[in-house]
Amino acid sequence: MSPLRSEARSLDTAVSDDIADAMRTFRDVRVAHVGSILADGAPHVVPLWFVWLPDGVYLTSRKRSQLWRNITRDPRVSLVVRRGEAWTEQAGVLVRGRAELLGREHPEVKKALSAWFEKYRSELSGLGFAAYTEQVHEPVVFVVRPDHLASWIHARELPT
Repeated sequence: MSPLRSEARSLDTAVSDDIADAMRTFRDVRVAHVGSILADGAPHVVPLWFVWLPDGVYLTSRKRSQLWRNITRDPRVSLVVRRGEAWTEQAGVLVRGRAELLGREHPEVKKALSAWFEKYRSELSGLGFAAYTEQVHEPVVFVVRPDHLASWIHARELPT
């Protein structure tokens, strides 16, 4: 795997390569921290489950949540996905883009949810799925197609 670049740039061929590297490196991480903008301009950050597919980062949230209200009003978001605890294990990526809410019938939703359920199968098995559906009455799916990327790496080796 080539090392991730550490500066944010507009999406072009080089950044596309960086995005492919980041997707491979971080796709198994369980949580992305998603930053959106509150109505008063203040930042709002929440941890969400996600799947990173070749055409974007797909996330789920609750309909009418603060995040949903924020991205409905202003779709600009940042995502941070990171791994490692000790300094020599840490690596991460910051992704900036626009969140696009996808309706239930949108053609990308089935593919994204299939990957999402596969990734989080262990958390959703047994009573997990019942607990999830009890707490998340109206899930929504949105996609962020990266237009800027910044990464950092202190880890000696990363999973491929």
